[in-house]
Amino acid sequence: AGNSKSSKSTAVPPGPPMYLDLVYIPNHSNSKNVDVEFFKRVRSSYYVVSGNDAAAEEPSRAVLDSLLEGKAQWNCNMQVTLIPTHDSEVMREWYQDTHEKQQDLNIMVLASSSTIVMQDESFPACKIEL
Repeated sequence: AGNSKSSKSTAVPPGPPMYLDLVYIPNHSNSKNVDVEFFKRVRSSYYVVSGNDAAAEEPSRAVLDSLLEGKAQWNCNMQVTLIPTHDSEVMREWYQDTHEKQQDLNIMVLASSSTIVMQDESFPACKIEL
């Protein structure tokens, strides 16, 4: 009894879906915290994917695949835009490997070549209109 743990935990408990305009995928898109259930329940027009640490698997290919699997279970073809905060090998490979499925599911990956320069720093940016 006392020592039986489930090997799979989910960050989002089962229940009805939530519809949001913009969602930042938690914990640098690490698969320890985000799974298919997250994307089945947390439905958004825009998802921000952060993470630029290949050693920590951030962003995680499993999380990106979970988006596809979760979105496939929605009963609508709502447009979804994925906004990566960094250009990473994981994101590029996932984009190329799953491009056809992304199109089928009405998922667009937004790449931005805009840069904001403020005093001594600069960073990539993209414009989102809600």
